Amino acid sequence: NSASGYSNYRGILNWCVIMLHVINNGSVFMYLSCFCRYGILVDPIQVVSLFLKDPYSWPAACLTIGMKPEFGTISETTGRILHFFNLTCTLIFPAALILRVTSMTPVGAVISLAIYTVLFLKLFSYQDTNRWCREIGQAKAKKLTRSYSCPTVAPCNGSAVQTHVSYPGNLTHRDIYYFIFAPTLCYQLNFPRSPRIRKRFLIRRLFEMLFLMQLLVGLIQQWMVPTIQNSMKPFQEMDFSRMVERLLKLAVPNHLIWLIFFYWFFHSSMNFVAELMQFGDREFYRDWWNSETVTYFWANWNIPVHKWCLRHFYRPMLRRGVNRRLAQIAVFLGSAFFHEFLVSIPLKMFRLWAFMGMMAQVPLAWFVSRFLNGNYGNAAVWVSLIIGQPVAVLMYVHDYYVIHHGSST
Repeated sequence: NSASGYSNYRGILNWCVIMLHVINNGSVFMYLSCFCRYGILVDPIQVVSLFLKDPYSWPAACLTIGMKPEFGTISETTGRILHFFNLTCTLIFPAALILRVTSMTPVGAVISLAIYTVLFLKLFSYQDTNRWCREIGQAKAKKLTRSYSCPTVAPCNGSAVQTHVSYPGNLTHRDIYYFIFAPTLCYQLNFPRSPRIRKRFLIRRLFEMLFLMQLLVGLIQQWMVPTIQNSMKPFQEMDFSRMVERLLKLAVPNHLIWLIFFYWFFHSSMNFVAELMQFGDREFYRDWWNSETVTYFWANWNIPVHKWCLRHFYRPMLRRGVNRRLAQIAVFLGSAFFHEFLVSIPLKMFRLWAFMGMMAQVPLAWFVSRFLNGNYGNAAVWVSLIIGQPVAVLMYVHDYYVIHHGSST
C-alpha cells in the first residue's frame, strides 16, 4: 500500500509478461477442464485428514507442545556442552519421532518440524547474543544494540515508553518467552516496541489470514491436486514431451499458491503476531519482486532468515578469515540442508531434490549476475521461481507415489 515506502514495481510488470506466456500454454483452460470434468473438489472436512489420521491421536500437536525452556546457573564450558546437546536434540528428537510414529501425517510433520527448526534458530541466536554480552562485559553490555540484528525502526504513532535492560538482567522467563513467540529469529536485549495494539489493523490481518487460508485450500484441492495426479503417468512412462507439458500446466497454480502463501505468512500472519505482541520491527520482506540477481532475491524475500544467516553464520565466518565466496556457498549449503530436512523427514524418503535445487542457486546466481542485467536478470529470477518449484514438487510427488502406491498399481 501507499504506506509501504515502495514505489518501484517494475518487477511485477515483468512477472505479468512471463505469466502470460506460461498461461498461453493452456493452464487456465486446464483449470476450467478440471472444473468441468471433476466438478467442485473443495472439501474443508478433507483438510482435517491432512493433519490427523486418527482423530483420537494427535502426535504432531503433542510433539509441538513438548517444547519448554529450562533455566539455571552453570559454568561456561558446561553451558556450551549442554547448549550443543540441546540444539542437537532440538533437531534430532522430532525427526526421529516423525520417522518412527506411523500415525503422523506429512502435513502435520512439516508443521511440527518447522516449529522445531525455528526454535533451533532462536535458541542459537539467544545463546550467541548472551555470549557476546559476557565477552563484552557487564559494563559495556548496554552498547549491544539493534545494530547486531536489524536497522533502526522508526517509532509508530509516537515513541513508546520502554525500559532498557542490560545483561544479565535479560535472563528471565518473560524475556525468553517473548523472544520465542516474537516474529524474529535474532535475539537482542531490547527489541523495538510499538506504543499500542491497533485493533483495526489486527482485525484486518486476521481476516486476511482466514480468507487466504481458505483460498489456498480451494486452489490446492480444485486445481493443483488434479494436475499432479494427471502428471504421474507421463513421468512413469518417461514421456518427455508430455512431462514438459504437465510441468508448465503445474507451474501456474503452484506459483500462484506460493505467492498467496507468501502474503499470508510474511505480511498477514507475521504482522498479526507483531501487532499482538507490540513488536516494532515490521521489516519481514523487501522489494524482492524487483530482484535483478538471484542473490538479491534470497537476501530480501525472507528478512528474518536472512538476518539470522548474516548475523550468526556469514559474518562470523568472515571474521575467521573465510573467503567471501566460500562463505556465501556455505550459507546456501546450510539453507539447502534445512530445505531438505523439512521435506524428506515428513515424507520419510530421502531424494535430495530440495537440496540440489537450493545448491543449483549458486551457479544460477553467478550466471545471472555475470550475463544478465536489468529486466533480463529480473525475468531470469521470475522464471526460476515459476519453473523451478514445480520441478521439485513433481519429483517428490512422483517418488512418494511410487513408494506408497506403486505396488498396488
